Amino acid sequence: MDTKELFEQKGQGHVFQYWESLDEEEKRVLQEQADEIDLDELDGLVKQLVLSKKGSSTIDFSSLDPAPYEPLPGDILGDEKWQKAKIDGEAALCAGRVAAFTVAGGQGTRLGYDGPKGTYPISPVNNKTLFQLFAEKIRAARCRYDCEIPWYLMTSHVNHEATVSFFRENDHFGLGEDSVRFFRQGRMPAVDFEGKILMESKRSIAMSPDGHGGALRALERNGILDEMEAKGIDLMSYFQVDNPHVQVIDPYFLGFHILSGSSMSSKMLPKAYEKEKLGHFCVLGDRLEIVEYSDMPDELTAQRDEKGQLRFIAGSVAIHIVSVDFIRKLTGKNSSIALPFHKALKKIACLGSNGEKVFPSEPNGLKFELFVFDALPFAGKPMIIETTRLGDFSPVKNAEGVDSAVTCRADQQRLFAQWLTDVGVSVEKDSEGVPLRKIEVSPLFGYDLETFRESWEKRGLDTDFSQDTYIE
Repeated sequence: MDTKELFEQKGQGHVFQYWESLDEEEKRVLQEQADEIDLDELDGLVKQLVLSKKGSSTIDFSSLDPAPYEPLPGDILGDEKWQKAKIDGEAALCAGRVAAFTVAGGQGTRLGYDGPKGTYPISPVNNKTLFQLFAEKIRAARCRYDCEIPWYLMTSHVNHEATVSFFRENDHFGLGEDSVRFFRQGRMPAVDFEGKILMESKRSIAMSPDGHGGALRALERNGILDEMEAKGIDLMSYFQVDNPHVQVIDPYFLGFHILSGSSMSSKMLPKAYEKEKLGHFCVLGDRLEIVEYSDMPDELTAQRDEKGQLRFIAGSVAIHIVSVDFIRKLTGKNSSIALPFHKALKKIACLGSNGEKVFPSEPNGLKFELFVFDALPFAGKPMIIETTRLGDFSPVKNAEGVDSAVTCRADQQRLFAQWLTDVGVSVEKDSEGVPLRKIEVSPLFGYDLETFRESWEKRGLDTDFSQDTYIE
């Protein structure tokens, strides 16, 4: 049975309604899109999420409790448990067991930037891009632990070619072409409220990325898990492209993951205020869950403990360590577990019944997405450790205001000023802790306080901070 016949059998024959009027190239593109779609999977999603009018999951909020986590000690160097974790994490790095993985499918549209988000310049002095900062952190860790640390980047159909070209133009930032691997995120078709696939045009289906949870499926479908296993890699450091503060390679985090026997571990950030837009780490029965900030009832977000702290304080910042064999269990063809799809009501520009393009003013269809944190309930002994904002989280998402380039660059400088203060250097700062002159520290000099201290002690720099300063 050919593709057209299969779509007709599944009640989606309209996808090929204008087939005979298309030229050969248009037919090829439409055929490729149609081949991406698992019609049996789509049929099940339509029945479950569209026609049944039910959501993908329900939460019993009356039984919800805050998730436990490993708190960050005041003196990490003097804490026996954290130092034991660091030793185990470093051993895994030296043994070549770790890969870095970045979800990098986004465009810079919300930033007012035309291009892949990872190519956005964000460092305060040298305007290094997000991709360059991550690459330099990986290079520094490779040098420190004398290991490869391959880097896997999941792009999208929209930005794949531009991303690959950017890395080639910049000689892969010194990492070596063979150790940087790109692959595309999967896509899902949008449907109307009757479950019919929406057409973007006569020659194309309205397709959209399958969510950050689709990263796990994409790893399996693109042969990445096989590559990792062949290289002896069993641990993956997962992070998103919009967060230049992330500790790309964190031996403490890796060590806690290993020591706990976890399949998937996460970092938490204490929420600054009740309505901060971070998902909540929670426990429901014996399962760890992340409840999105938009789904959490106000009375729970406002709850306080006996010390006056938010009770549901552990916020998710999309930083994980995931074991490769766990991803295989979630994505294998014979797997008995799978991430659930979620539906999102959207206004979707599409082809109308008369063959003309329609731009709706109200939601007219649904998109299907997978969330990576939905893997946590399936993980054995999931581990959560605490982190800090300046140490791990200052995303650049918006053109202005909160989580913008301005706030992110200011946070980078606050962090560098803290490091300099720690080694005894006086830096003049404003009332918000931002240096009066711009400061930037290359990850190749120091990518966290410990590596910065070591480099500073070795090189004994005599730097004039009365002007913009770049330390490399």
